Amino acid sequence: MARRHRPPMSLRRVAKHMGRKGRKEKICVLVGTVTNDMRLYDVPPMKICALHVTERARARILKAGGEIMTFDQLALRAPTGENTQLLQAARSTRKQEKHFGNAPGTKNSHAKPYVRCKRKNR
Repeated sequence: MARRHRPPMSLRRVAKHMGRKGRKEKICVLVGTVTNDMRLYDVPPMKICALHVTERARARILKAGGEIMTFDQLALRAPTGENTQLLQAARSTRKQEKHFGNAPGTKNSHAKPYVRCKRKNR
């Protein structure tokens, strides 16, 4: 799967989504990377299934009494996907997305030009 379709999601955002009513006991499924976020002071215990978890995020989740599993382990634990919550991060946060749209300089265009100025680079 292309990297574009598996964007990273911060630990704070995962905790925010899983803290909603009726989601505390569910397994968070994320096709992407879970990254650490220092803005989150207390990490709640969560069950997370992701393609990759950074070292610091992994340490904080396990220290809080949470659980991290792979998709193989999830398939054995919940073959039908029962009690799981599928999350996806925003795909439009990539740097390349800023260049898409109408041509830079045209009316109502907010696209970022690839070259900022046309003079010779020094």
